[in-house]
Amino acid sequence: MSYTALYRKWRPVDFHQVVGQDPIVRTLSNQIKASRIGHAYLFCGTRGTGKTTLAKIFARAINCQAPVEGNPCNRCPVCRNLLDGKSMNVIEMDAASNNGVDNIREIREDVRYTPTEGKYKVYIIDEVHMLSTGAFNALLKTLEEPPPHVVFILATTDPHKIPPTILSRCQRYDLRRIPMEVIAHTLAGYMVEEGIGQEEKAIRYVARVADGSMRDALSILDQCIAFYIGESITFEKVLEVLGAVDSTVFMELVESIHQQDARAALDLLDRVVMQGRDLVQFLVDLLTHLRNMLVVKNMPQAQEALDLSAESQEAIRQAVGDYRDEEIMHLVQAFSDLEGKVKGAAAKRVLIEIEVLRLCRKTMDSTPQGLLDRIGDLEKRMAEGVPQAPPPVRAPKEPKEGKAPVKKERTVLPEAYPEDIRAAISHWGALVDRTEAFLKAALRQATPLYLEGDQNQEAPVLTVLVENETQKNILSQEEYLGTMIRILEELHKKRFQVAVVDEKDYMARSSSHSRDTLEEAKSVFEELSSKINFTIEVK
Repeated sequence: MSYTALYRKWRPVDFHQVVGQDPIVRTLSNQIKASRIGHAYLFCGTRGTGKTTLAKIFARAINCQAPVEGNPCNRCPVCRNLLDGKSMNVIEMDAASNNGVDNIREIREDVRYTPTEGKYKVYIIDEVHMLSTGAFNALLKTLEEPPPHVVFILATTDPHKIPPTILSRCQRYDLRRIPMEVIAHTLAGYMVEEGIGQEEKAIRYVARVADGSMRDALSILDQCIAFYIGESITFEKVLEVLGAVDSTVFMELVESIHQQDARAALDLLDRVVMQGRDLVQFLVDLLTHLRNMLVVKNMPQAQEALDLSAESQEAIRQAVGDYRDEEIMHLVQAFSDLEGKVKGAAAKRVLIEIEVLRLCRKTMDSTPQGLLDRIGDLEKRMAEGVPQAPPPVRAPKEPKEGKAPVKKERTVLPEAYPEDIRAAISHWGALVDRTEAFLKAALRQATPLYLEGDQNQEAPVLTVLVENETQKNILSQEEYLGTMIRILEELHKKRFQVAVVDEKDYMARSSSHSRDTLEEAKSVFEELSSKINFTIEVK
């Protein structure tokens, strides 16, 4: 006899064996006991929650010759034929591959015939949301007024894709995800029946990874059993099969990021990769760990909200004390975004390492939370007092033998008069050539001017006109002003004052307050510079 997968072998055959769906099971059982059978049902829910299983049990129960408290007896000829797949009364159709109008027309033609055995002919349409618009329209009239011997059971994972006209004609039942504790308890019972030893921690981890799906849990368990034939199922073996890592790895990684230890974090990632772990599953488990940290930190009684053992909860509680909620939520957001990028990427490891490195180096984190963290660090350092090194003390240079030290005296230059400023304007290119880098580029775009009507200083002022306020603010810094004044003094042997203005300031300070005055001033600059043997650019 060929091997049967666990999820098929342990498929429930009556309502008592269905787990995690007690309200729906009770409702369907009561309908059967009271003979209040509807003509159309819609079972909604995620994968592996029991939609098709409930549909098959319900189909047997309403046709059973000797039902027991709303359950099929599974012993009468009708039940046996249905269990063996020999009955013509229950027709299963996969709407994903039979979604056309012609498929629904066949059903409409077939519903006229009475069942060969039992009371009802049951049509189970799985993934009904995959039907085309024309198929839904063709089904509508039959679904609204079917013959008394026909029952439709529709199953779907996406009820929002079903037209409202179909939904309004069905009794809708939403199947919830099966709780982790229920899955773990059920799996433990199956393992005892199979005669295979198991570790409680391993079964709980399988139940958590299944994410509310009993079929997924049984498939994972089947994979583990096949990998370790004849051996007990332990937590380490489950991690090996799934390509997952132990929770202590997540604690070490989060602590490394918290301590800004990039080397330790990257070494840990390298160890995970070398062990052949699945990186997408690694990120999913890391997000779960961060969620558990938030729950433990903010809920005094967190046992019911966590799928963890008492030892794991205590370990997280001891480690989470130094973390702020904002820091943990920032990590959740960062790794959640990263998970979406990694799923379809070829270089998964590179993306994860870059993100971890960014989180370890706050100077590389340009997100709002990263900037807040950097500001918080600065405030903390200021509050504690930042030690500053004393300025270096340079030893005085000893004069060479035979020569006395020469004391340099500063030469007091006469004040620059308007004629000198005009000369400086004419020789503006010489000043520009002596500057470097940003200052040279900015001065090439500037225009030197002389404002006669607004000289409030004791000495005349050389006005430097720039294009915008940003350039004005930069060139007005003491470093750049000092450089310009020093070069002017060296060139003209006069003392100068320099003022940097933009066009708005110029218009406000000019006596005529006219843009024509600005253009005339630039023309004068061009006329003066044209008399010199070098080119001066004017913007």
